[in-house]
Amino acid sequence: MKITRRAVLSTAIWLGMGWGIGASALAETPLTIGFSQVGAESEWRTANTVSIKEAAKNAGVTLKFADAQQKQENQVKAIRSFIAQKVDVIAFSPVVESGWDTVLQEAKAAKIPVILTDRAVNVADKSLYVTFIGSDFVEEGRRAGRWLLERAKTLPAGDINIVELQGTVGSAPAIDRKAGFEEVIKTNPNLKIIRSQTGDFTRAKGKEVMEAFLKAEGKKINVLYAHNDDMAIGAIQAIEEAGLKPGKDIIVISVDGVKGAFEAMMAGKLNVTVECSPLLGPQLMAVARDVKAGKEVPKRITTQEGVFPAEVAAKEFPNRKY
Repeated sequence: MKITRRAVLSTAIWLGMGWGIGASALAETPLTIGFSQVGAESEWRTANTVSIKEAAKNAGVTLKFADAQQKQENQVKAIRSFIAQKVDVIAFSPVVESGWDTVLQEAKAAKIPVILTDRAVNVADKSLYVTFIGSDFVEEGRRAGRWLLERAKTLPAGDINIVELQGTVGSAPAIDRKAGFEEVIKTNPNLKIIRSQTGDFTRAKGKEVMEAFLKAEGKKINVLYAHNDDMAIGAIQAIEEAGLKPGKDIIVISVDGVKGAFEAMMAGKLNVTVECSPLLGPQLMAVARDVKAGKEVPKRITTQEGVFPAEVAAKEFPNRKY
């Protein structure tokens, strides 16, 4: 009896159906992603982690997850571990911008593509990573600055003194949100940053640094610009404990758009938040599959986001997913 190629294929499909395997499952290749997260320093970061884990589960992706606890050396170890485990794709949100050349060269030598999420890196060889998925942090800073420019038109004439809570030193969002904000506010000579210090993106540190700002400058402070909502919420506590009214005595501007910020706006304690979406999981899984399949992807994939002043907080709050 002569067995044809068509007969073999038909039998294979029949057996697959018999075992409950559909055509799409037969076509779907297994994918393992090694992901190194910055840490769990904020509401935003927690939501980002949940998004990635849920998206991996829904997409049938094996996810090897490592929490760096905000230390670059932990991320380097995790990436080397992923290389040793021969994962299909490495993805990570870098703690800081610099210091990645060596470990990323190791990943390239192992022929494991690297995807950056949320934060960029500063490397001499751009081929060390395939793509970067995330927000435009400079534009976020500009949006915060533009909102303040408009608000300044309604304030009494004279200097408007700003204190700034920066994110983690050396991190992309801290560098870029500062640069974008300064680029815009310099068009109004009355807007002056009188104090600027890192709050490390945490609520506790934001409160601590704001206490120091208030002790040094007191009622001279007109505006607080925080590089994320968690630091702003910590600072709001410090402002209240100093006997001042956040949102009124001191205008509060922050970045991220987490639920806590909307609650603070509805309470009249925060004036505006610039959105930075953490829900990157589904996008990461889709891009990782394309990269594994050898498809060409854009070098830069920007998420679409908005600006939410206090006036729209109550209406928008039910729509927030993080």
